[in-house]
Amino acid sequence: MCYKLGSLIFAVVVLSILGCNDKQTDVGLNVEDNSKIDITNAILTETSPNCQEYIQDYFSAVKDIKRSISFEGSVLVSNGDTGCTITVNGIPNHDFNDQSAQFAHDVSEVNRIFNIPDSPVISNQSTPLSQTYYDAIMLNGVVVDMLSAGCYRPTDSRADSNGNVHIGCNANAAWLIDPLGSETKFGADAHNAHTQPDGTYHYHGNPLALFDDNPGLNGSPVIGFAADGFPIFGSYFLDPVTNQIRKAISGYTLKEGSRPGPDDQNPGAEYDGMYNDDYEFTNAGDLDRCNGMVLDGTYGYYVTDNYPWVLKCHVGTPHTSFSKASMKVKLNQDYWHHAH
Repeated sequence: MCYKLGSLIFAVVVLSILGCNDKQTDVGLNVEDNSKIDITNAILTETSPNCQEYIQDYFSAVKDIKRSISFEGSVLVSNGDTGCTITVNGIPNHDFNDQSAQFAHDVSEVNRIFNIPDSPVISNQSTPLSQTYYDAIMLNGVVVDMLSAGCYRPTDSRADSNGNVHIGCNANAAWLIDPLGSETKFGADAHNAHTQPDGTYHYHGNPLALFDDNPGLNGSPVIGFAADGFPIFGSYFLDPVTNQIRKAISGYTLKEGSRPGPDDQNPGAEYDGMYNDDYEFTNAGDLDRCNGMVLDGTYGYYVTDNYPWVLKCHVGTPHTSFSKASMKVKLNQDYWHHAH
């Protein structure tokens, strides 16, 4: 079932729902407290890059599979001073922590507020991803945090048999590990997500949610917004050259040959995708260095089947509301700090 968020018929309290064949059907809406829209396992269809199109109060009813605990996700998109405010509790709109996952910490509700400008601007220079910022917020309330804190550090007492540590490395560390390139995927579940020490559930790649392989006439929907305000689309777009719907292709390719080493500084062995530096930008696909492109006058990032998966950098300036250091929200009279 495909939900077109934002197209509401308030008079009869229904949601305009588009079937995956793009035929519109008005059906009864599961409404909580006469205002909230149920997006549990929803497949979105809206392609507008304007966050104003998503203003509404959403909820979901999901389960932590391994722990057999029920959660309710909450996403409130509202008007802001210069765009939109997205208030979330960090719980996804799908079940999580399946049997394949090895979470280091239990998932917890973590309330956060993000500001999305309604007119983002492409800067003269892109901004690298940072471990001190969340990279994006998905429309199901889950943050995107692409960079790991793991790297090649064979002299560390915590190093595994490959010489890698999974914590303690900064973004500039040589041979930073790509979570989805490692054999264990850092304990990620079927949605390419795992947890941080404060219980934050976050994606490292394709969420395998919010969009599917049956895109609409214009391609995949907007599934979130990056920290710089630009939209994140699913994988599919309408190719203006062929007029065919197809997946966007990353411009990054795996390097040929072997890494230097092995020694205390370099891991050696063939480039296989374990580390971010195993890849280089060759402009071999549709997308730029940040994993986005301009289509019909709109810049957007795209989820890809290959590295960098969602985004590699920001073409605009990330809003300070995405800073982990500045995140301090009041919940039940207590203040919560959200560190990396």
